[in-house]
Amino acid sequence: MSTIFFNKNSKFKIASVLAYEVIDSRGWPTIACKVTTKSGVSGLAMVPSGASTGTKEALEMRDGEKNRFYGKGVLKAVKNVNEALAPLLIGMNVNDQTKIDQLMINLDGTENKSKLGANAILSVSLACARAAANANNLPLYAHIRKNIIKQNIDFFDLPVPMLNVINGGAHADNTIDFQEFMFVPVGANSIHQACQISSECFHALEKILKDKKESTGKGDEGGFAPNLKTADEALSLMVEAIKLAGYREGINKDVAIALDVAASELYDTESKKYIFKKALDANVWSKDQAIKTTDQMIDYLKELTIKYPIISIEDGLSEDDWDGFKKLNESIGDHIQLVGDDIFCTNPKYLQKGIENKVANAILIKLNQIGTLTETIKSIQMAQNVNWCAIISHRSGETEDTTIADLAIALNSKQIKTGSMSRSERICKYNRLLLIENELGARAKYDGLASFYSINTTTPKKVNKNG
Repeated sequence: MSTIFFNKNSKFKIASVLAYEVIDSRGWPTIACKVTTKSGVSGLAMVPSGASTGTKEALEMRDGEKNRFYGKGVLKAVKNVNEALAPLLIGMNVNDQTKIDQLMINLDGTENKSKLGANAILSVSLACARAAANANNLPLYAHIRKNIIKQNIDFFDLPVPMLNVINGGAHADNTIDFQEFMFVPVGANSIHQACQISSECFHALEKILKDKKESTGKGDEGGFAPNLKTADEALSLMVEAIKLAGYREGINKDVAIALDVAASELYDTESKKYIFKKALDANVWSKDQAIKTTDQMIDYLKELTIKYPIISIEDGLSEDDWDGFKKLNESIGDHIQLVGDDIFCTNPKYLQKGIENKVANAILIKLNQIGTLTETIKSIQMAQNVNWCAIISHRSGETEDTTIADLAIALNSKQIKTGSMSRSERICKYNRLLLIENELGARAKYDGLASFYSINTTTPKKVNKNG
């Protein structure tokens, strides 16, 4: 009689990898992937898609067939997963995230993942992480902390939300050239209180816009998209909303403000000037006002930080304007968080250049800019090792996938961008953070203003709705 020995690791072996098309929050296709182990445990991931994209981003593979989804289908990426990647991955240990990601990177063989598509590769990378977490009977954030970055620290930092409440630029069909205006609840003492503050300020802003007969229609990320004339007008209304909600505006008070200029969208490579096209087309500004040199852009941003409680500026200048970025950082980087998005694209190569040239003090992290979980983690850790903040971010085209919430907590990233207080693909990330805070209890910490550790701030004060 023979004896059969059960290999306990067999339950972690990949049995199947299946990709398919799903629909994102803008109604366009994106790719999903389900990885199942031999024990029947599975993990599902959906990949986001950007509207305002940097030129250094890894390639998002689209079909280009105009008679189907106007060319935006992702069946090529789906095929690459099911026919090229799946056969190689079946039988591998789903816990081997680094090996899995590297195998896919090697098979693609291009710098920007243009052979297989970063969306194809990322769908598998994230689905494997989720399957491994489920197989280990761990929440995703705990699996990433314990089994991927291999830290035994049992305390977790909860990220400060950067709540996009006014959309402009490429995210909305309105007259505002800046892309995002965000509430930042720096004075909260928990994710629950941060969400309460954010919700109340959001609804106060909605009331103000309605009273002023402005549109309360929404942009891609759930923020309002009114036809305001300038950034000044948007910022003034935000300050008014903070006060109406019963909070104090200020970097060291209850609610601060963050901007995403998305200046690469404004930059003209021939003239090397910034053109506020929407303001110009709407006759809001004259040519002299709407066309700015790098120095004029820096002066304009500095002026806004003096007038309003701005704690963070993302992509204040173009991804091509490295000298300008450095000058901006030298000018206000000691007290304003200056975030690089398009200039770095979550890529360790460009981040290293940015660190060496001191062009910013923080990086925005978007998983699909680089294409694998392990490369994303490398960029986060590289930034944190030089005291830069790493802000985990959604994209304009999102799904109900909540990976970024777990990633922010696993890596103690301190800050998160996941949209406004509307649209379920944004809210699900906040709800995931609320659940995790409940699960962690005393093991969770919300640092508020201290989460902006790469700049000089004063000691935060507790929220006081009575002023």
